[in-house]
Amino acid sequence: MSSTQSPQSPQSQSSQSQPQSQPSAAPQSPRPDGTSGAAGRAAGTPLRLRRAGIGLALAALVLAVTAAFDVGDGPLLRIVLAVLCGAAALVVQHLAGLSRQLADQARQAGETRAVLDGTVTAVRESLERHSADLKGAADQRAAAPSPQPGGPVEAVAAHRVERVTSDSIPEQTRRSIAEVLTTGPDILQTFARAELERVVRHMADLNNLTAECAGENHDWMLSLTHSTERSIFATSTSVDREFWNSEPASRYLQAQREAIERGVVVQRLFLLESAEMLDDKLLRLCEEQELLGIELRAAVMQELPPHLQRGTTSDFILYDEGVSFEIEQDLRDVNVKTRLIARPGHVEQRLRRFRELWEAGMNLRDLETRVDDEEDGAWMVDV
Repeated sequence: MSSTQSPQSPQSQSSQSQPQSQPSAAPQSPRPDGTSGAAGRAAGTPLRLRRAGIGLALAALVLAVTAAFDVGDGPLLRIVLAVLCGAAALVVQHLAGLSRQLADQARQAGETRAVLDGTVTAVRESLERHSADLKGAADQRAAAPSPQPGGPVEAVAAHRVERVTSDSIPEQTRRSIAEVLTTGPDILQTFARAELERVVRHMADLNNLTAECAGENHDWMLSLTHSTERSIFATSTSVDREFWNSEPASRYLQAQREAIERGVVVQRLFLLESAEMLDDKLLRLCEEQELLGIELRAAVMQELPPHLQRGTTSDFILYDEGVSFEIEQDLRDVNVKTRLIARPGHVEQRLRRFRELWEAGMNLRDLETRVDDEEDGAWMVDV
């Protein structure tokens, strides 16, 4: 009996040494090589059978050896020894599997940390380049004849340049990034990497003082509102009328209210295509926003002077007179693209356009009178 069982044990051990690491980690999450959890569970059943077979083979071998050499006073002691040896074989196999599983997890963690280090390095290099560009622009403006003391772009550059350094990513943030990239399901880790890559791309775009994304980016709008320190100048066209009843609009108005409480001036100009849009709905919207501290005016494009009717009528928001947040519509008046533009010439053009339209608009009191006259049919426009 010993001659038939002893060669079986080494073969079984060698056959289970290679697939050991894959099934041990598979039930928890999909593996990097694409093996799913279901496949891991399917492979785990033969592995358990092989382990049990090795344990039984060892127990039978011990029982045969003790019987051959007449060990002990009776069969009970031999059976106990055989069971203990079989159980010990199962425990040793299980511990060996855990050791290989921990080694695999450590290897995966090392690979993830390497990816994280590369991402952090890319973000840091982007910030350093941006800081160098700002410092160079500030030096050039300082060397040139003072164009406009206290100008908006110069003030923003001088205020921000010292705050953008290579250490702008806090250590706690780095640790949080490392944790999300090394724990949890693989789908969460993949999502986190994609978000980091998206941020790096935006950092690279912002080095050229412009960035864009598809659709209407409410996150940019809210982040800029929270970051603003001095002023927000916004236009709102008929495309936005439905926006003010949405959930993002509630968060946006709350963010503007908080900005007003810290001293930010918020002005909003409603641009109307025709006098037919002067109604109680618009008046209630203006009154609601005025209660938040927002300065409001409205202008009917058809009634403006010809030189003001020309030019852009798309929605844009100016933050601290340094960044223009713009939304592009298609022919169906669907918001298809969002742009951030910080080029000084473009921002100054938008600022001039807003001020001209603001001066030509009606304040809330004039708007109330105009709405009443429109409802009574008493308003006439000179042609």
